[in-house]
Amino acid sequence: MTSVVFHTENGRITGFDARGHSGYAPAGEDILCASVTAAVTLVEAAVNDVLGLAAAVRVDEEEALVSLRLPGGLAPTAESTCQTLLTGLMLYFTMLHDEYPENIEVLEAD
Repeated sequence: MTSVVFHTENGRITGFDARGHSGYAPAGEDILCASVTAAVTLVEAAVNDVLGLAAAVRVDEEEALVSLRLPGGLAPTAESTCQTLLTGLMLYFTMLHDEYPENIEVLEAD
């Protein structure tokens, strides 16, 4: 199962950890894992490459983990954009959970 934990602090999404393989299909054929990877890659690219921020990203293929943490002290426009991106990511993963409840879970942690 893929577990995605969104970390929050004072109502602000500060990042996420996505861990594990969905188990929907064999490796290389798993459309759910591909969907998660594509969405995470899009958000990371938007935050770091488009907005030019320095979000900390950790990828560990052995642990099947990807995590992202936003830096603090963002300008209001960058903060708003990041919150929109991360909220959209959370909504997308929640929709995937609704369709594949045995393969992906979405959690929030303070």
